[in-house]
Amino acid sequence: MKVAFATDDGIRVNAHFGQSPMFAIYNVTKQGSELVELRRLPVVLNQDEAGKIESRLEAVGDCTLIFIMQIGASAAARVTRRKIMPVKVPFGSPIEEQVKRLAEMLQGKPPMWLAKVLRAEEEGITEGEESDGTHG
Repeated sequence: MKVAFATDDGIRVNAHFGQSPMFAIYNVTKQGSELVELRRLPVVLNQDEAGKIESRLEAVGDCTLIFIMQIGASAAARVTRRKIMPVKVPFGSPIEEQVKRLAEMLQGKPPMWLAKVLRAEEEGITEGEESDGTHG
């Protein structure tokens, strides 16, 4: 599954969803993980809040989970409507640690929230659809 991390340095989860200048995109499976890319957002002067959220939604639209430091209520609603689950973690959490933790969860019995995400993603693939990260 593709997972996004809100970051300003590519190393730590240290950004609010609406202000994140970049997202580190990882592919995480039971077998391991790999950094796919760093998606930098262009700086747009005088961009309103809705525009900031929309540009970030487009940047992470192919992801199943997004790890963030903070996210506003309206942004969280829009993220979940796009079938992406936001996961809040403490400021400065190392991305590599979060990736490792997620891969370990996939190897064992995942917590209910992750099992739901995986089940929905699997159903999307089974139905012959391209998986869009649906989590219910």
